Amino acid sequence: MDFSLTPEERQIRDTVRSFIEKEVMPLEPEVLRNEREGRPGLAPDVLQELRAKARKSGFWGINTPEEYGGAALGPIMSAIIAMEIGRTFVPFSFGGSADNILYAGTEEQKQRYLLPTIEGERRSCFAITEPGAGSDARNIRTRATRDGNEWIINGEKTFITGGNEADFVMVFALAEEHGVTCFLVDRDMGWKSEPIPTMGQWGPASLVFQDVRVPEENILGELGKGFELAMQWIGQGRYMIPARAIGSAERMLQMAIDYSKIRKSMGQTISEYQAIQWMIADSQVEIEAAKWLTLYAAWRVGQGVDARHASSIAKLNGAVMANQVVDRVLQIHGGMGYTKELPIERWYRELRLLRIFEGTDEIQRRTIARNLIKGHAKLGLIGE
Repeated sequence: MDFSLTPEERQIRDTVRSFIEKEVMPLEPEVLRNEREGRPGLAPDVLQELRAKARKSGFWGINTPEEYGGAALGPIMSAIIAMEIGRTFVPFSFGGSADNILYAGTEEQKQRYLLPTIEGERRSCFAITEPGAGSDARNIRTRATRDGNEWIINGEKTFITGGNEADFVMVFALAEEHGVTCFLVDRDMGWKSEPIPTMGQWGPASLVFQDVRVPEENILGELGKGFELAMQWIGQGRYMIPARAIGSAERMLQMAIDYSKIRKSMGQTISEYQAIQWMIADSQVEIEAAKWLTLYAAWRVGQGVDARHASSIAKLNGAVMANQVVDRVLQIHGGMGYTKELPIERWYRELRLLRIFEGTDEIQRRTIARNLIKGHAKLGLIGE
């Protein structure tokens, strides 16, 4: 097995790291200041300018097919790039991408939704979660009723990422006897959104559909085949969640190491104390384990083989790891770590979300256990 990156892959990683360090990290004080004053961490025009700079450097559509103007770097490089982006808490991501299920649209839908989203002219959101149907996505209550060549949608979605900013939504509803169906619904068709305050900076929304009329041609995929599309959306990039957390954990661990070498207590730096050394060592071990579990899941996606089990393992492990590391880093910094002068407390709040969204820890454990018990996954196999 060769775990080394190719010269081209190393160059991409190093270029991304340099871009994050030179262009994005300097914005961290501004982000903290804006958030303390109740404003978005990064103004839209600043984000747009950053993405334009990145595009000039060749970073546009990291995992978007080349036929749509993307770089198509593949899952492994996408994961590595996510790790680099995760080193900063600035809410930045490279442009030129769109939800994977939008590629299932008709040519007319691609012109109206996919291509403008890739270009950053439109913003989408994915709406399946409901007040009574979170991880139990099959328990959807939102209804779509046919009326001639239109469908009338009624229902509510909750905790929708990007729901306040999106101008169209991929919403999943029960279409009469046909079953769960995905509809592309423009905001001007009548759905409304309300922000949901959270303990972190993640700003989800509650979406309300009241007699929203959607034309037949706005069905994404096939009538009654929406659940399969939803699982494609959820499963395709689950390994990306721990990838970004790995970058955050590595950045914070370095902060803890640096601080431990200058903070003195009882006549010596705290780096000399075994209690601190063990926290540093345990964090390094857990980060490395999460890194390779994540890259393995990405490798399976790139090979075109079933990556769901590996992705569940990576997501569960990465979410727990990130929360353990940030807790230790805060502890090492003591009272300073608890203040808003440092971003540690912000990461503490943000990373807690990883154990909930895109499948809670409990759901991941249930999935992993059921795969083993039913024989869908087997122990002791390597590279299969």
